[in-house]
Amino acid sequence: MTKKLLSYFVVVLMGIVLALNYYMFIVPNNFAPAGINGIATMVQYKTGFSISYMSLLVNIPLSVLAYFLVEKTFAVKTMVFAFVYSTAFLALQNSGFEFIQYISEGHDTIYPVIISGLISGLVYGICFKNNASTGGTDIVAKYINKIKPDTNFFIVTFAINAIVAFSSLFVYSNGGIDYKPAALCITNCFISTFMGNYIIKGTKNAYKFTVITTHPDEISAEISSLLKHSSTKIEAIGTYTNRTKYVLICVVNKHQLNDFQNIIAKYDDTFSFHQVINETYGNFVNAKKN
Repeated sequence: MTKKLLSYFVVVLMGIVLALNYYMFIVPNNFAPAGINGIATMVQYKTGFSISYMSLLVNIPLSVLAYFLVEKTFAVKTMVFAFVYSTAFLALQNSGFEFIQYISEGHDTIYPVIISGLISGLVYGICFKNNASTGGTDIVAKYINKIKPDTNFFIVTFAINAIVAFSSLFVYSNGGIDYKPAALCITNCFISTFMGNYIIKGTKNAYKFTVITTHPDEISAEISSLLKHSSTKIEAIGTYTNRTKYVLICVVNKHQLNDFQNIIAKYDDTFSFHQVINETYGNFVNAKKN
């Protein structure tokens, strides 16, 4: 299976997972998870108009716009996701599988909120790792992120979703204002945002050390023998002393942080700092020394 086909398979799988998430944990417990699907959930609650149809009505035109304004592959994959999600949810609604639903009946609703938030965040993160989205506000946030790259995608989404939380104050109340659905919506949104951001940033945390020293060979030898890592050596000139120094760049695992600092502490005329790296990429081939 090619990488491209695998990517589409993952998007399809995530569409089914999100449909199950809504059917099992969200819809039976009368709260909106935010976003366009949250609006669709409230519309279904009030009118009986299926989330599936609402999702397609909104996401088809948004995906078309994304095709021209954001990125073609992203738009196509988002459309695939929306179609699979809508079809799967509609099938579940007519399946008679109510026995798999988590129905809290108004008691301890926080549990389905937490579960659904974690699942939603997982779906959002995996979709974006595969250059897709769940549609709706995700597309809007992606567009904002394109024209303003420094803007955090999930922060933008969270801000947009606040509108849905406010609306749920009135939708699920029996006259007047009911704060519980809004609180559940905000909680679900926060959990899914945190989870999605975590998935996108990656779990392979590491530390990048930049070392300025006059002992490059000794330090790199210790790094190699003790930590089983290599380093990159760059010759440099110190602007204050106008002396030749060397810059070593090395990425180590998080559990090797203290070991690396202990190595550096042995040498005089040495300065270093480190940065947190969320994930590493690429293929490294060991080169045999002649």
